[in-house]
Amino acid sequence: MQNQENPQTDSVQEAGPKPAASTPLIDWFIRLVKGVLIGIGFITPGLSGGVLAVILGLYEPLIRFIANIRHKFLKNLLFFLPVGIGGAVGVVLFSKVVDWAFNVNPAAFTWLFIGFIVGTFPSLLKTAGKQGRKSIHWVLLVLVAVGMFAFMKWMVGSRSITVAQNFLNWVLMGGLIGLGVVVPGMSPSNFLIYLGMYQPMAAGISSLNFGVIIPLVIGGAAVVFGFAKLVAWLFDKAYATMYHIILGIVIGSTLAIIPASVGSARNALLCAVLFLAGVLASWGLAKVDEAHPHESLF
Repeated sequence: MQNQENPQTDSVQEAGPKPAASTPLIDWFIRLVKGVLIGIGFITPGLSGGVLAVILGLYEPLIRFIANIRHKFLKNLLFFLPVGIGGAVGVVLFSKVVDWAFNVNPAAFTWLFIGFIVGTFPSLLKTAGKQGRKSIHWVLLVLVAVGMFAFMKWMVGSRSITVAQNFLNWVLMGGLIGLGVVVPGMSPSNFLIYLGMYQPMAAGISSLNFGVIIPLVIGGAAVVFGFAKLVAWLFDKAYATMYHIILGIVIGSTLAIIPASVGSARNALLCAVLFLAGVLASWGLAKVDEAHPHESLF
């Protein structure tokens, strides 16, 4: 574990990588695409927007920005602007697409996202070890992965209940979504399905029902801002431990969403193609991102 003063304190609040001087548009577009993927992750059952933010290299800088929002506010805001736009696009425009895909061919859609996660995992593993790692971190990773896998399976097998659709409950649902930001691997969609609120939420968002959207935003913002400082402090004090816990969550939650069956041989082939497409797309996105060097956050 890292338990030392961070000499780069003045720079950790940087919103994130500076775009390469000659390619600001490409850098902006990359962050937009990442935001779309994170938004889709929030509304896709079994997935986690928080995990996708980690995988895409945005989780830690976002938490640090929120935890110290007055520090270089405008610079950080401009950095995360395309991420926010992309996230809104991912949630609003893709809510119907996600609902349709899960009704038509859930296995194929799930394998696409599994491929995306697999393609970016090497980059996440490298990030986790950049301040060193010990044997205990590998043990922690395995234990968290097993625990997360068991928890996700329990959630799938739990009997659903129905919650009244009113302002207060929508605020609470927003709080669950906020937890999906600060606790990578937690899939808010799974909880919403369990509570009978997923379909009404998707319908409300896709139809721009502000009676649903506004309380969701209130609840989500309250949780994110409430926990951001704690999470940022934990990264400062135990960087390797935090990242290996997150790695375990990513592995466990990904294994848990692997479909038990894909149906026909034709659909199995489609799942394989989409899995490969997801791997290549995320690997390519990571390579493009690496090709535009950015300022270290630490």
